[in-house]
Amino acid sequence: MFGIGFEEFLFIIIIAILFLGPEKLPDAMVKVARFIKSIKKVMNDAKHTLESEMRIADIKEEALSYKKQLDEATNELQSFKNHKINPAQEIEQAMQSAKNSFNQKDTPSENIETKRETVSFKKQSVNNEEA
Repeated sequence: MFGIGFEEFLFIIIIAILFLGPEKLPDAMVKVARFIKSIKKVMNDAKHTLESEMRIADIKEEALSYKKQLDEATNELQSFKNHKINPAQEIEQAMQSAKNSFNQKDTPSENIETKRETVSFKKQSVNNEEA
């Protein structure tokens, strides 16, 4: 305990008995024990505070590494954003090229109707021949 050997501890007790006397010694021992207990409590609180600070530092370091990865991914996505690509225009060009390739085949172009804003249904007449 505190690096004190048995002989040193016995010497301290003898001096305490001589100075305090047998009547005041128990009360003094209680006060000393309370003082040592309060010192231990303060030391444990300081230890827990340091440990929590270390954990907070580790968490902060980990959060900063995640932030760095997120920033790198954001920069990479922004490089894609800077390209002047219009998806709607690409789709329209693909549809146009498909339509052109379809029209160039041997199919007659009169079967293809143009786009209309309104929809109308025509009733086709069916000739029922009775035999």
